Amino acid sequence: MSEDPALTTVFVDRKATKRKLRKSRLAVVEGPEAGRRLEIAQERVTIGRSLICDLVLTDTSVSGTHCEIVAGEAGFLLRDLGSSHGTSVGGVRVREAWLEPGAALKLGQTVVRFEVGSGTIEIDLSRQEQFFELIGHSVRMREIFAVLEKVAAADLTVLIRGETGTGKELVARAIHRASKRAQRPLVVQDCSAIPANLIESTLFGHERGSFTGAADRRRGCFEHADGGTLFLDEIGELDISLQPKLLRVLETHEVQRVGGSRTIPVDVRVVAATNKDLRQMINEGSFREDLYYRLSVVHVDLPPLRERPEDIPALVQQFLEESAKRGAHPEGVRFTISRDAMMKLQAYPWPGNVRELKNTIERAVSLADATELGIQDLLPASQKTPPIFLPGGTAEQFVENETPFKDAKQKVVDAFEVQYIKALLDKHGDNISRSARAAGLTRYHLRELAKRYGLRGETGGRSDED
Repeated sequence: MSEDPALTTVFVDRKATKRKLRKSRLAVVEGPEAGRRLEIAQERVTIGRSLICDLVLTDTSVSGTHCEIVAGEAGFLLRDLGSSHGTSVGGVRVREAWLEPGAALKLGQTVVRFEVGSGTIEIDLSRQEQFFELIGHSVRMREIFAVLEKVAAADLTVLIRGETGTGKELVARAIHRASKRAQRPLVVQDCSAIPANLIESTLFGHERGSFTGAADRRRGCFEHADGGTLFLDEIGELDISLQPKLLRVLETHEVQRVGGSRTIPVDVRVVAATNKDLRQMINEGSFREDLYYRLSVVHVDLPPLRERPEDIPALVQQFLEESAKRGAHPEGVRFTISRDAMMKLQAYPWPGNVRELKNTIERAVSLADATELGIQDLLPASQKTPPIFLPGGTAEQFVENETPFKDAKQKVVDAFEVQYIKALLDKHGDNISRSARAAGLTRYHLRELAKRYGLRGETGGRSDED
């Protein structure tokens, strides 16, 4: 791996102001596109046969979205995206690999050389740490805010990708509120929540009598959102048979109701979101390439909460304030978070992301006995295990007290041995032989341990013959 970072952050007065991306390029040296070059001007670029890729190849042995290169502070990382024939670097097939300058990437019958130039490309960060309901002090979120600030005023379609609970709907709402359409409707439709036989009618409407149960004429989501914004959540769940119809609406700005014969003009900005990898779905044939291309004019990738723990204190404060406004606790009562609890919140991986954190705070506020929320108040239910009582306190306290690792570990081991041996002897009625067999120890070893901790005096308990 190259020692020079691919991406660096510039700080002024200890606040990040911009990011700098090292200039680099991809040069096709073998294959049908030999001689083609791509200057890398963004943090992620894709290579493949699909038109959605940044470097498009016609080599038939290359997959639709074959691989990607991601720039980070540790360097440029190559990832194979589940391609049919694999990706090789230096003759070795890889799933992931850090790229060195001059590395040769083999994709099917094509060879692409990765080249690093001199100089950098600057990537703007927003000066703000909040964009409507979105909160983020982290560099990654402020980079997203900078993009949203630029595109909100335009009518470009936006595709938001992120894990469940990362705030995709909040992004859509923020885009709408910052746009010139803010005074017009925002219609939210979850594509995964519509029965397959009703989704066309839900999106485009239907005429009376067009199918069994269609007793009246009904307008669809596009007509309801006319003049405003339509947020299509979980777009990856949309049946492939309906994708061409959605694409047609996006291109013509007209809808045709089910059972209808005329087209109806609509002026709608579409924002779509998914927690799936649509590029992989394109490779598998379950999502249309042309629809992806039309939806992802602007692409926003929301990071999971585990990748931006520095945002957790601000998010927690926001959720506490929201609970106070809703009257979740008596007027004048203000909840705080203990230092240990906040450290635990920042260390937890949050598989449910921001939504899980919000639910955790709301539950803690409702059930806590004191106004300072501690670890047991805030841990997710799945993490609430009986506490282990250790000499000196928790692992965090050992670190805080600067206890050397070796000394802290020994204290933990000693505490465990005392509790284990005492419970073992209690279970077997102080019988050394049975206790030793149950624990997989020799009678001598168990007797010495019992004597060391003063659990059974000098005799160390009874033997089978006692």
